[in-house]
Amino acid sequence: MRDGFVKVAALTPEVRVADVSFNVGACTAAVREAAAQGAAVIVLPELAITGYTCEDLFWQDALVRAADAGLADLAARTADLAALILVGVPVRANGKLYNCAAALSAGRLLGLVPKTHIPTYHEFYEGRHFVPGPADPVAVSFAGKKNVPLGTNLLFSCAELPELVVAAEICEDLWAPDQPSVSHALAGATLICNLSASNELVGKADYRRDLVRGQSARLVCGYLYASAGTGESTQDVVYSGHDLVCENGRALAEAAPFGCGRAISEVDVRHLVAERTRMSTFTCAAAPEEAGYACLSFSLGEGAAERETSLTRWVDPHPFVPSDAHRRAERCEEVFAIQAHGLAKRLAHTHSRRAVIGLSGGLDSTLALLVSVRAFDLLGLDRAGIVAVTMPGFGTTDRTYNNACELARTVGAELREIGIAAAVRQHFADIGHDEAVHDVTYENSQARERTQILMDVANQEGGLVIGTGDLSELALGWATYNGDHMSMYAVNASVPKTLVRHLVRYVADTCGDEAEKNVLLDVLDTPVSPELLPATGDGQIAQKTEDLVGPYELHDFFLYEVLRRGTSPAKVYRLARHALGEKYDDETILAWLKVFYRRYFAQQFKRSCLPDGPKVGSAAVSPRGDLRMPSDACSALWLSELESL
Repeated sequence: MRDGFVKVAALTPEVRVADVSFNVGACTAAVREAAAQGAAVIVLPELAITGYTCEDLFWQDALVRAADAGLADLAARTADLAALILVGVPVRANGKLYNCAAALSAGRLLGLVPKTHIPTYHEFYEGRHFVPGPADPVAVSFAGKKNVPLGTNLLFSCAELPELVVAAEICEDLWAPDQPSVSHALAGATLICNLSASNELVGKADYRRDLVRGQSARLVCGYLYASAGTGESTQDVVYSGHDLVCENGRALAEAAPFGCGRAISEVDVRHLVAERTRMSTFTCAAAPEEAGYACLSFSLGEGAAERETSLTRWVDPHPFVPSDAHRRAERCEEVFAIQAHGLAKRLAHTHSRRAVIGLSGGLDSTLALLVSVRAFDLLGLDRAGIVAVTMPGFGTTDRTYNNACELARTVGAELREIGIAAAVRQHFADIGHDEAVHDVTYENSQARERTQILMDVANQEGGLVIGTGDLSELALGWATYNGDHMSMYAVNASVPKTLVRHLVRYVADTCGDEAEKNVLLDVLDTPVSPELLPATGDGQIAQKTEDLVGPYELHDFFLYEVLRRGTSPAKVYRLARHALGEKYDDETILAWLKVFYRRYFAQQFKRSCLPDGPKVGSAAVSPRGDLRMPSDACSALWLSELESL
């Protein structure tokens, strides 16, 4: 369970209605198979010991007594497994019958969680046999054990991993307006297990999936859902064995209806706790007891917290870019809309009918121009009010220059060319810098000259300078302070480089203009570069950004984990290897991860004074919102963890 990953399983074993002996054997086999795959928390369906559809047979003493003995048998058969097992069983206590989730660990019956909401409508008639359970635990005798706590307010806490706190609710409890899982989560539960017998109807699987995903999102928890299978089908109802493992709104694993009956994945409980910590509105009790809960401890064995959990869950190598083409197109349209409407508001508020953009022929300035075009269209302004300024310098190549000119022409913007070489050479003379020395002064003098030109042109035109720098560059500090770092509205400030590329391609695919499409495709095919160093002898780009700071594909992955999820360095490395290990070797990933942390900490002073820009995603670096980080924080703690790997 190293790094907080807990392998979990939602299972649908074969069941025969009222055949307890067979059912215990089937449950045992399913549990042992899941445990052999490393599952530490295993949930089985509602009333799996007897079968859910026993109806008036639940009034038969023989069945209830068999269920009592059957649970004891299951506990004994799984006593050697390092797992918490939750299984559905009818429990008779004090003259009433309860539909319960029994929690087993190392052969012990830890507690019984009764169902709260008893459905008696449509095809369900549970109120004929069962009553709602008490909230406060009471002591009962069951499965050969005395003083077993029975109550809805029970939590099961892992001794080796404090972040793993398990709670249970049963079927209808999820569908009701006041789900017990809400109270469970606010009492500290990070993993909710639902033991269910949900029959199949047309369209119900989608609704069920949405319920589980939505509940895991609202409660910032892992949610295991195990539903009864086809063996329960009788009379007018058919069951399908729909099993789900969800985490914070995302389905990690699913056994589709009438499928394999087994959903296994890994829930990151450490991340769930970190996410709750960030949310001021997620008001957990200081301790379960404070919320009226009893917390029962279980053990997964010595050293369980550091035991390696093999990852089978999908870790997105491109967390900012949907892998599905349709979803990616939707994402691009959403981002464009946010960017364009944000800029339109700023233009309208300042009564500006002109926008000034430094157009280099690179990806970022291309995106800024496309956003400006849409904003002008939204406001009904003439696109000729967009002043695209190309400023050739010492490193400008014919390819980028021509692309900048052609792009401005195709979108209908005004193109101005203002060369910077003479002005920069005069500046070198003023400060006594040797032009032959291609150092940071040589590079940044060009960037600041360009920004000065843009600001002054904006003043001439009564317009705004539109910033072009993206989120990835800001995270790495790959911007000249008070150069391209500064603008009057930074439309790309929360768009990562990997997404910038897809946004430009989206416009190329949808613009409907062949000339515009062709120039956009060539921009996409051009290496990312600030073009501040002289071109090669054959006129090609000499300065390639990713050769200097590393692949943006890796850095955007690091950025998402560090900024959005607060993941520790060693865990970022582990996840990067899992997601991108087929493309990059371990040494490469580790080397660029160290670069990321060094630059991320050292360059915060640039992010502390960023201009306004539209927030488009959950990861952003604005000092007014998402990243309130000291500019002079030390990175030693994070880098030392990487050095120890």
